[in-house]
Amino acid sequence: MPMASNAPKFKAGKRSSLTVLSTGRNMEAVVPSSSSFDVASLGFTPGQIVQEYGWDDDVDDALRIAIEKIVGSELVDEDYGAVSDGVIAWCRDDEEDDLTDLLVDLQTVLTPGGLIWLFTPKTGRPGHIPQGDIVEAAATAGLHATSTYPVADAWSATKLVSSGRSR
Repeated sequence: MPMASNAPKFKAGKRSSLTVLSTGRNMEAVVPSSSSFDVASLGFTPGQIVQEYGWDDDVDDALRIAIEKIVGSELVDEDYGAVSDGVIAWCRDDEEDDLTDLLVDLQTVLTPGGLIWLFTPKTGRPGHIPQGDIVEAAATAGLHATSTYPVADAWSATKLVSSGRSR
């Protein structure tokens, strides 16, 4: 017998060059139609505060909007003054900041059990970070890289959890 899921159920539809995922509760999550990624699998839920690090002109705006639609509010920036329920961090290999330091810092802004998603350019794209480097930096920061997904045409997402936390 299949287990019931509390995760939002999405129906796919088309809106110009975007795929629209509808929860049936007057919420839509929009992702690029070239991506088969279901943004709900990031695990964010309505009412959560999601903090964004590393925003720049190259980020995937459709993915950002999809996350905002799910949580029901805009993403908060790096200067947000309180703890958040989740973090998305756009990270590129050509940045001056150390990845390990960033991952340590991200943990300080989260509520217990908060989600961390590291968005990095896909293989072959400028700024790509090899998965081995992500795993090493995560381990040094006390985190474990559990899953990596292609989330947009140019971006992959790696889920990071506390080494002591279950997947």
